[in-house]
Amino acid sequence: MSALDDKKKKGLVFNIQKYSVHDGPGIRSIVFLKGCPLSCRWCSNPESQRLEPELAFNPGRCLTFSKCTRCLQACLRGAIIREADDSLRIDRSLCDGCPKNCAEACPAQGLIVYGEERTVDDVLRVVEQDAAFYTRSKGGMTLSGGEPLLQAEFALALLREARRRRIRTAVETCGMVPWKTMEAAAEHLNYVLYDIKHMDRSAHEAHTGRPNEVILENFRRLAELHPDKPVLVRTPVIPGFNDSEDAVSAIAEFIRPYPNVRYEMLPYHRLGTQKYHFLDRVPPMDDVTLDKAVMPRLIEAAVRVLGDRVDFPK
Repeated sequence: MSALDDKKKKGLVFNIQKYSVHDGPGIRSIVFLKGCPLSCRWCSNPESQRLEPELAFNPGRCLTFSKCTRCLQACLRGAIIREADDSLRIDRSLCDGCPKNCAEACPAQGLIVYGEERTVDDVLRVVEQDAAFYTRSKGGMTLSGGEPLLQAEFALALLREARRRRIRTAVETCGMVPWKTMEAAAEHLNYVLYDIKHMDRSAHEAHTGRPNEVILENFRRLAELHPDKPVLVRTPVIPGFNDSEDAVSAIAEFIRPYPNVRYEMLPYHRLGTQKYHFLDRVPPMDDVTLDKAVMPRLIEAAVRVLGDRVDFPK
């Protein structure tokens, strides 16, 4: 694939987050791609799940009290409905996330369209703005989502072109993609963040919507075929799902044979709950919280298996 062809490739991006220090080495820009094959009940980025633009509505920012009607006038589908009490709602059967007319018309940013078609060149122009930080910190660009490799053609073009521009690359993946996609991505990656949520097939399927055979097999192949590539396996610790020493120890034993692999557990948080409401969805986890006493116990269990290959949550 030529550099010119790669630059023109288009994909659906819902955010570019700068100055991250949590998703790979150094200071990084995180490019969030839409779409995910899993439907994890604890997902903190519900806006990432569907491979299409989505309109979010934050009623707390709405100016209907001042009789503002700009979004109603701008909506091409008549999907924004004004109720008798002057409040607004979105008729999701009519809204198709069309080009941001209503969101651009909203003076208070109460409407946001998650998902915009962007070219590789456009995305990397934003990423390159912080090139000086990458050089000093040995950071770079991380593709995240959703599952970034679900948009395989676009993701691979981003990785190839980034490497041509001497930008270090990483991916945050759930592993639920065809091996040929994972294999192609690995050739252009400096670092991999790989989610392994549970070793039990039934438990994994019950809480994410999909079994885990592909995820585990892709990990084995990646670790065995690329023994020099740094990989960080991450497990989100979820109450009632994998917050037990047995669950964590099983994952640690699975990755133990691969010396290039480190391990990190991420405690469950509820930071994405509000976004479900903005998208007119019910948060699957409701008001569940993680007991503060759980993480030290699980970290100790992982250290018993992996020793100093366990990273502590930042």
